[in-house]
Amino acid sequence: MTETTADGSGQTPVEVSAALREAVAAKIGTEPDAIAPDANLVLLGLGSLEMMQLVNRWRRDGLPVSFRELAAEPTLDAWQRHFNAVAAESGEATP
Repeated sequence: MTETTADGSGQTPVEVSAALREAVAAKIGTEPDAIAPDANLVLLGLGSLEMMQLVNRWRRDGLPVSFRELAAEPTLDAWQRHFNAVAAESGEATP
C-alpha cells in the first residue's frame, strides 16, 4: 500500500512529519526531537505570527493548509492529520 503524501513531494508521512517537526522547531528555537507529537505548540512558544508564517510558506509550496484548522489544535499530530486531509482533498494522495 502506498502512503499518502502531505505535500506532493513524494515524501512518506514519516518524512513529512520530520519536515513539519523541523519547521516548527526552527520557529520556536528548539531541537526537532524535543517536540512531542501531542505537545501544544502554543505552550512551547509558537505564536500566531510564526504560525501564519508557516501557513504562508506551506501555501507557497502548494499545500493549501488552513490557519484556522492549525490554530484550533496546535499539535504536530493534529497538523499532520490536517496536512494529509488537505493533500487528499487536493488530489495529492496516491492510491
